[in-house]
Parts: sequence; C-alpha cells; structure tokens
Amino acid sequence: MAARSAPDSDRTPGRHGRDHLAVTTSGEARPAAIEGLETLKGVPDAANSVLGGRVSSRTARMTSRAQERAGKTKLKRRTLASKILSAVIGVAVLGGLAATLYYAVLPRLVGSAASDRPSVEKGVETEILIPDGTGAGEIAELLYQEGIIDDRTAFLQAIKRQDAEQLLKSGAYRLITGADPAEVVRQLVEGPNSTVGSFTVPEGLTVAKTADLAESRFGIARDAFLAQAKASNYVDEYPFLADVANDSLEGFLFPKTYDFTGQEVTADLIIRTMLDQYAAEISGIDFEGARSTLQDRYGIEFSDYDIITMASIIERETNTDEDRATVASVLYNRLELDIPLQSDATTEYVVGREVYQSDLAEDNPYNSYLNGGLTPTPICSPGIASINAALDPEQTSYLFFYMDGDYHVFSETIEEHEQAIANAPGD
Repeated sequence: MAARSAPDSDRTPGRHGRDHLAVTTSGEARPAAIEGLETLKGVPDAANSVLGGRVSSRTARMTSRAQERAGKTKLKRRTLASKILSAVIGVAVLGGLAATLYYAVLPRLVGSAASDRPSVEKGVETEILIPDGTGAGEIAELLYQEGIIDDRTAFLQAIKRQDAEQLLKSGAYRLITGADPAEVVRQLVEGPNSTVGSFTVPEGLTVAKTADLAESRFGIARDAFLAQAKASNYVDEYPFLADVANDSLEGFLFPKTYDFTGQEVTADLIIRTMLDQYAAEISGIDFEGARSTLQDRYGIEFSDYDIITMASIIERETNTDEDRATVASVLYNRLELDIPLQSDATTEYVVGREVYQSDLAEDNPYNSYLNGGLTPTPICSPGIASINAALDPEQTSYLFFYMDGDYHVFSETIEEHEQAIANAPGD
C-alpha cells in the first residue's frame, strides 16, 4: 500500500607431617615417639623409681608396648592436626594471593596497555555511565580512562576497605576528574547523581527499542527492562492495560522527554513514569464517543485497545502530522472493505529492519499483506497526533498512498496508485 519495500539483498597438594619423623643414624626415618621410647629404655633407673624396684621382663615388655602404643596414637593425632593446620594455612595463603592479585596486581596488568592514557585536566565535572552488571575491575578501568581516578589499585583497595564491592550501583554519574578514589567509591555506593537525567523517547519507538535506550542512557540491562515491561506487572494500577494481548506494554510507554534528575533510575521507575504520562495524555479523550463514530462510519466495532493499535500503525506509516488523519482514512477504508492493510510497518515490527519482498511472503500475525484486520498488538508507542488521527480519521475514499520524502500521493484506485509510483521523482 505504501510501497516502501526494498529489494532482496539478499587441588592443593597435601603435607605429610614431616615434623613427626626422626632420622636414625642409618638415615632411616622413624616416628619421633619411638625415638623417645628408645631414650627411656636407655635409662632403667627411671622405670625402677616408678615401680619401686626392678621390673620383670614381662612387665618391662608390657610397659614398652604400652608406651609404644601411646607413641603411635600421639603420632596419629599430631599427623591429623598437622594436616588440618596445613590445609587452613593453605587456604589462607591462597586467599591472600587472590586478594593481592585482584586488588593490586590485576589492575596494573589490565592497565598496562592503557598506560598511555592522555593527560586529563583535574577538577573537571564529567558525566560517566556505569552499565548494569559491570564489575569492580571494569569500573576501575572505566574511571581511569575517563580521568576520574589516577590509580586503579587505590580505587580497588578503597572498595575493599569500605566492603563495597556488592554495593556499587550502575547508572549515570557526574564525577570530578582526579578525584579521591575513596570518595568516588562512596558516591558509587550512594547511587547515580547525574544532574542530566533527561530521557527522550521519540514517537514510534517499540518497547524493545526503549529498552535499548534505557540501557545506553542509564546502564539498565536490556533483558531486565524487557522482563519488567509486562502488562501483568502493572494492570492492577493501570486499568487501561486490562485488555492487552501477549502481556505486552507495546503502545502504552508514552513518547516524551522525561527528567529523572537525582533519582536512582530503574526499569520500574521508567515504565511507571511513562504509563503515568500515557494516563495523563488520554485522560480527556472520549474513547466511547470515538468508538461510536467509527461504528457508524465504517461499521467497525473497535475497543480502546484497537484504537491504540491503529494509532501505532499510523505512527509508523507517516512522519508528518498533516498526513496522519488521511493515512488513517486509508486504513479504515480498507478495514471497511475487508481489504488487507498491506502495511510494511507491521511486518517491519517482526523482522526488525527494512522490509524486503521476501519478508512479505512469510506468514506471521503481523504480516498485514497476508492477514486481514489489525495486528495482535500495537507495533510502537504512538504520539498524541496519531492517537487523535485514529480517533477521528479524515473522511475520504482513498485506498492507497505512496510516500517518498516530500512526495506524498493518496489514490482511490490501483491504477492511480501505480501511476503515482511511476511519477515519483528520481534520486
């Protein structure tokens, strides 16, 4: 219909208690406890003093065996204790090495390639974006490259002293170049402080594109934003979401410039703010009256959700406000006559790029060349001008339009439409 299609392009080693071994004159290792027993055998008076006389050979043997058993038991106990102590020491040593590597050696290794960082004037306020999921080492490198800190090791050590590794927050910050690393850590724990908290969402943006924008502007992970952007998370507070399809917020994140200055920006905050704006924008709209007019004019029973879906298609089909009501008339006329909308924009919503002819042959619910009626959901966030056009379309007999830059032609017949395409100015 709009003829905007393009051609195809178509483990730690164990220690063995060496301190519990003695060496004989022959060089053979033997238990230290046995060596002590040999010493006692060489001093018979010691045994006599205990028993009050000489010791019988049987008693001596029993005593010797008991002492030997005691020595063996002590040897075993000492060996086990030694192993446990060795393991504890080993873990402590490894932990210390890991900490040294992380907080001292690693930053120097990572930063060695960046030692030629251009000199940065100190005391300059700079806006920094810390993406969601960024680790302490990556933050240190980012701040170093931007001149916020001059010593990555000092920064990481400050994080350790403040026990702040799990407390650093992503987002937009205004930081001063050449700052004290400890102060920077405190700021990152407090949260984003950017004095420039504007967030502009243009008309025609999808929820997915809005997620991309939030990620680039505030460091909010795209997947986290999309997981939050579900109608079921908000329908209890926003009744206009009751009839949405696919649990989608498509069409309801109102396009506008928002100011989040001084706030910790989250996906939930952005979404709620945009839904609040949508509610404010439509608060004065008589949807019931518009539905009645559309029923009388086109014989079409539309819901409020259908009107927003229509508005989203209008938004993607034209960039000029003066053409929106006329484009709306073409779409409504086609619905009245049960003609497929044949809008490239609806297929573009699925493929995520410029539409090729081959895309139009792929059957999916958003292919308005192969399927009649509206798409299952809106295909973008329409502005108020497109919503108004969907509420009150111009009354025409047009069934086609062709737009190429400043060249806009509306036609009633296929012949007129083809002629309009033929007459389009060349590049």
